[in-house]
Amino acid sequence: MTKKVLFTLTVLILLAGGNAFSQVVPQVTVAYVNTTELLDEFPEKEQATQQLLTLSENYEKELQLMQNEYNKKYSDYITYQASLSENIKLRRMQELTELENRIRQFMELAQKDIENQEKVLLEPLKQKINNAIHAVGIERGYTVIYDLANPGIAFVSPDAVDANPYVKLKLGIR
Repeated sequence: MTKKVLFTLTVLILLAGGNAFSQVVPQVTVAYVNTTELLDEFPEKEQATQQLLTLSENYEKELQLMQNEYNKKYSDYITYQASLSENIKLRRMQELTELENRIRQFMELAQKDIENQEKVLLEPLKQKINNAIHAVGIERGYTVIYDLANPGIAFVSPDAVDANPYVKLKLGIR
């Protein structure tokens, strides 16, 4: 009889200990999102892209005008080179060099402006996405939500939960 009681007590202790252990070790829930996909689905992203394309096209037109001016001056220089005095040749070569520098500076300025405009237009959308991801993580009790758009992620478990639908719902994206 003592063996039965000892066995029963051991089983009860193990069961009670197992319950206590399961309460100490929290359950880890993992989900993933793709911020690039979320950003692409924003209606505001299309407007931002359109604005950036318009800006880029305007810069391209201006650059083409500058390039045409350079090509004309270069063509005139080559055509009349033999009949020009040395001072005029040097002045025209200097003009061509100055035009080349202006074109290069303009291209750099245009690139920086386009990059800055992209940041200005897209940063608020990225912040909205980050806020929604944070809210979904708290509401759903996820331990971790990985961003598949981050190239540092090498593996996603097949058991991971796709949080994109919940984040889309939070953002009001259908």
